[in-house]
Amino acid sequence: MNAQPRPIHLEVRNLTKNFGGLQALNNVSFEIHGPELVGLIGPNGAGKTTLTNLLDGALTPTSGTIYLNGRRIDGNKPYQIARAGLGRTFQVTRSFRRMTVMENLLVPAMAMHATASRKELEKQAWEVLEFLTFEHLAHEYARSLSGGQQKLLELGRLLMLDPDIIILDEPFAGVHPKLMEKIYEYITTVNARHKAFIIISHDMDTIFTLSKRLLVLNFGELIADGTPEEVRRDPAVIEAYLGEEEEEELPAAGNQAQTEGDT
Repeated sequence: MNAQPRPIHLEVRNLTKNFGGLQALNNVSFEIHGPELVGLIGPNGAGKTTLTNLLDGALTPTSGTIYLNGRRIDGNKPYQIARAGLGRTFQVTRSFRRMTVMENLLVPAMAMHATASRKELEKQAWEVLEFLTFEHLAHEYARSLSGGQQKLLELGRLLMLDPDIIILDEPFAGVHPKLMEKIYEYITTVNARHKAFIIISHDMDTIFTLSKRLLVLNFGELIADGTPEEVRRDPAVIEAYLGEEEEEELPAAGNQAQTEGDT
């Protein structure tokens, strides 16, 4: 990861996405300044995946604009946006299963630094593996990794890109509690190294504890933007989650206060 922090400014203006007659996202606007740690939540079908796909270039907005560090990026290809400083993981991991962990790490690095020597890139990869305490698996095939290890591998590949803004899509889903704690620690450590995060998660207890700010989508609209405590008390957010399954309910005030006191 870069030694000298770069400026970070993501500006989303009036973002709208229609799929035929379906409006998946409606006039969404927000900004991220510096190494913020932002949670993105909302009931199923709220538009979280659509927003993520617009930010990383997988989709083109129907209207609205996205600026990254003063440069307009909406409509750019995903590789162009990755080179501009925004990277993401996926809810369903997408490793190269017939390649080793080391080879998986080298792929994005080679794409970003075509003129760099393999020795230089392998040095960077070993640094990432050491950070993730993953060195012992460097020469294992990706297909042999557990679900949680696949999540770590994807995080490692993202770190090889050295993005300024990191989007994590359900990083805790299907992960063993002990590995979940590790991922939590990695996120806070990388964030402290001047990287911004947007984290999508249905694990309400974790996302309310980890995030310093929450964006809440419902039916394609941004209904709340504030601290976890502000969002938890927001009537519009409470109404949006009424009737949701238990694992998606907002954390109780007592549980949240206890969790915050432990961090």
